[in-house]
Amino acid sequence: MAKQEVKKQEKTKGGSRGSEKLTEEGAVPAIVEAILGRGGTRGEITQVKAKILQGKNRGKSMRRNVRGPIKKRDILMLRETEIEARRMGKSKFGGGRS
Repeated sequence: MAKQEVKKQEKTKGGSRGSEKLTEEGAVPAIVEAILGRGGTRGEITQVKAKILQGKNRGKSMRRNVRGPIKKRDILMLRETEIEARRMGKSKFGGGRS
């Protein structure tokens, strides 16, 4: 019975779905190059263009969504650098996806 409990703990220890893509060394710094726009139902999300400063994607410029106050030349600490945010755009039928 103890072996089954250990196996259950190992399964739950893994984290959330997709967490294997998180960087092994922790957070990676990125500098905000530009503010692209505001989104969310109440405008609480800011889309920014950020340039990664360290890690395997160093020098890559990517679009990210940020919640909270942000300005140009701020440093973001990104937990993962593989996934880029969708572009914000005006759609004919609503929903902001383009």
